[in-house]
Amino acid sequence: MTDVTGAPADVLHTLFQSDQGGHEQVVLCQDRASGLKAVIALHSTALGPALGGTRFYPYASEQEAVADALNLARGMSYKNALAGLDHGGGKAVIIGDPEQIKSEELLLAYGRFVASLGGRYVTACDVGTYVADMDVVARECRWTTGRSPENGGAGDSSVLTAFGVFQGMRASAQHLWGDPTLRGRKVGVSGVGKVGHHLVDHLREDGAEVVITDVRAESVRRILDRHPSGVTAVADTGTLIRTEGLDIYAPCALGGALNDETVPVLTARIVCGAANNQLAHPGVEKDLADRGILYAPDYVVNAGGVIQVADELHGFDFDRCKAKATKIFDTTLAIFARAKQDGIPPAAAADRIAEQRMAEARRG
Repeated sequence: MTDVTGAPADVLHTLFQSDQGGHEQVVLCQDRASGLKAVIALHSTALGPALGGTRFYPYASEQEAVADALNLARGMSYKNALAGLDHGGGKAVIIGDPEQIKSEELLLAYGRFVASLGGRYVTACDVGTYVADMDVVARECRWTTGRSPENGGAGDSSVLTAFGVFQGMRASAQHLWGDPTLRGRKVGVSGVGKVGHHLVDHLREDGAEVVITDVRAESVRRILDRHPSGVTAVADTGTLIRTEGLDIYAPCALGGALNDETVPVLTARIVCGAANNQLAHPGVEKDLADRGILYAPDYVVNAGGVIQVADELHGFDFDRCKAKATKIFDTTLAIFARAKQDGIPPAAAADRIAEQRMAEARRG
């Protein structure tokens, strides 16, 4: 069903009426010459210009693309607020298979659309886009970050993303077991790509036993070659989450990892990983709490990357960024304390803290 504009009615309901909406602006972008079809969603600019990456993905429909942009933009508002950044939340999605349609012409056209927002939205990399792509976009748009060092950027943000997740794990261990070390703990990492392989390095350095899995055999082999002891591999995520004696589960691949099928069989006491949107639907956070599983909200612990790209706008300094990412430890502990105080799951507590910061900014 569509409304009078021809837009899917459920998307407009989400935008204007539902609790998941409240977005300030949604821009539909098309450049027929290059084949560009994109959606830019700005959820909030209460704390400053909206900041969030550009996802390039072959969505099944335009409706699905708009819904994803809305959801991701909202998540960025909360992530940036809890990371202490002076940025609101935004996200863009480009519709199509990047392996098939990505071109310099398309990226330049996209850059012009971002530039037309006059700085209300700052873009960066996400699924399907890379540092080299942001270098191209930046030729048409100065509100672009995540660029290469050769072009004044900070480069790959996965290093600090992994470091932040590790800080979240340390805080989770402190809260549950009274000690921030992972030494002697068994940690399962699902997805050992850009972020996951750096996380494994931190875990091994801290003395953890690590169990890994990945759909790409070469990624698993790289980790096993790098860590000939203390790391084992299993066939798939289903096997990983059922591993006996698992203390921590780290989803570092696709979203929706915590759902009605996986939560009941989790053996870990803590979930803390880099993947975005780990909770498949509302209510999963309560299911985790009911099972006594401590969940470190994904958008809190994986904020190291956005901390890096935000810093790039002011002249990137790695040590300054790492110091900010270290504070993810304290933020995670504060969320657990608020959850206990209010008698709610940590995910709900994180939302309350982020919403409070945004509300205060609006009043100011």
